[in-house]
Amino acid sequence: MKKLAYHLINITLILAFVFGAIYVYKLSNKKKPEDLYRLETITRGDIEQNVTANGTISPVTMVNVGTQVSGRVKKIYADFNDQVKQGQILLELEDDLFKAQIEQSRGNVKNFEASVELAKANELRMRSLFEKEYVSKQELDQALQALKSSEALLSAAKAKLNLDQTNFGYSIIKSPVSGVVIDRVVDEGQTVAASLQTPILFKIAQDLSKMEIGTSFAEADIAKIQVGQIAKFSVDAYPNNNFEGVVKQIRLNPVNTSNVVTYNIVISVANDEQLLLPGMTAYVKINFAKHENVLLVPNAALRFNPKNADIKVEKEKKEISRNEAKVKKQEYGSGKIYVLRDNKPVMIRINTSITDGKFTEIITPDIKENDLIVTGDLITDQKSGSGGQGPNRPARIF
Repeated sequence: MKKLAYHLINITLILAFVFGAIYVYKLSNKKKPEDLYRLETITRGDIEQNVTANGTISPVTMVNVGTQVSGRVKKIYADFNDQVKQGQILLELEDDLFKAQIEQSRGNVKNFEASVELAKANELRMRSLFEKEYVSKQELDQALQALKSSEALLSAAKAKLNLDQTNFGYSIIKSPVSGVVIDRVVDEGQTVAASLQTPILFKIAQDLSKMEIGTSFAEADIAKIQVGQIAKFSVDAYPNNNFEGVVKQIRLNPVNTSNVVTYNIVISVANDEQLLLPGMTAYVKINFAKHENVLLVPNAALRFNPKNADIKVEKEKKEISRNEAKVKKQEYGSGKIYVLRDNKPVMIRINTSITDGKFTEIITPDIKENDLIVTGDLITDQKSGSGGQGPNRPARIF
């Protein structure tokens, strides 16, 4: 009996040691929350929400200089980037044809002037003979009609001469405004034809110190934009520079492209340093909401859906009235995040406000700054072969 009791004690000690070792092993190898989840802290700071679009920079006033007559380019007096004054000669067309037409018209005028003088003399002679009753009233009337006809032909000839002289003047192209030559479309020796439409010869920007950005925004964003708002933008030529403009005009005419409705927005820009050039692409950002010193969470936390069944759901601690709930629903969205409590994720429902695409403002009494929140599942990431979170997307507003 003593031997049996001795063996039982030994077996019991061995089993106790084995189970103790197993317990200690499991306890020491128990995975911590940072081994299971991707964690980040709640931060406090400022956040802005913007609408963005691309646009093209252009001068406020761009004048297309054309020609009203056809002809071959004889001489060009202005080139790209030249400063020109109003009335300055830019280009001349060959004028031989115009001069010949003027000489022909002058000859016609002299011919009809002679016809008018002859008709006047004939009318006076007929009137004198009519008074002496040597000719009939009909013959006098015919003389008067011949005089009026000659005078009409003379007026037409003078008008034709004036037209030819005007066309000759149009063969000399002058600048209608003072500014900078942005583009020259023709070369010397080139023939321009103005039979169907006015060909463009030069493009002149009246003032490069004042520019505009023509851009378009989606109809979903148009209600957030108001005339007078500050618009920030950048250009590829100066990636480290931040430029500012002011919303000048919201054009009411909708643009429908493949069933996508947009509205054109004009942004006024000061260009005193002449850094911005016509045709540059501007990446425009208009801020319509800014909140300061608020709680911020990464958008990944709002998208996180756990696979762990042990995660708890914390009940809301604050009761609100129906009217207050209605106001909250109108002003804010809603969502849920998972906060680390006692080393376990706890789901808490929250109200969401504005987002900048990376972070979202949250409104809730249950979360404080520096609380740890779950933004991803490391086990899921490892199984899927992902090294981390994908690109941030704007938080979904329910």
